[in-house]
Amino acid sequence: MSKAKYELATFAGGCFWCMVKPFDEQPGIQSVISGYMGGHVDNPAYEQVKTGTTGHYEVVQITFDPEVFPYKRLLDLYWPQTDPTDDGGQFFDRGPQYRTAIFYHTPEQRELAEKSKQQLADSGLFKKPIVTEILPAAVFYPAEEYHQHFYKKKPDAYARERVESGRDAFIQGNWNK
Repeated sequence: MSKAKYELATFAGGCFWCMVKPFDEQPGIQSVISGYMGGHVDNPAYEQVKTGTTGHYEVVQITFDPEVFPYKRLLDLYWPQTDPTDDGGQFFDRGPQYRTAIFYHTPEQRELAEKSKQQLADSGLFKKPIVTEILPAAVFYPAEEYHQHFYKKKPDAYARERVESGRDAFIQGNWNK
């Protein structure tokens, strides 16, 4: 019996609290960690990142078994968690730290991400352009412990966040989920 060979995937989709659960519940996912990527400050803290001045995105970094849950399936799950046409943030979370992005770890991930973005653009699902960036992965900084698996630690607050932010309504209205 061979051991699984895990890979990393990193996605920015607005508030990282809302991005963990959809991935965390899938087969072949070893871990989903909330954190920060893409900025110019070493070891940023949430209080710094939330100002929008560090250049970081709020992200989730996923460790997955591509034999069980291939990267393309991760992309197919990622897109419907977001409004890929909003370059000012996501839902009621505004600022550069809440923009959407796919951070690729390999040339194959880059190719698949670009192809999926083009397919979404060509689908006609959205009238506005798809603005989600596809960027090379950078240093990943895990967020503070109280941010990890927020949906499990504070399920009521998590549910309120999804509704009050407009995320759930957008997903239902635009992705037919």
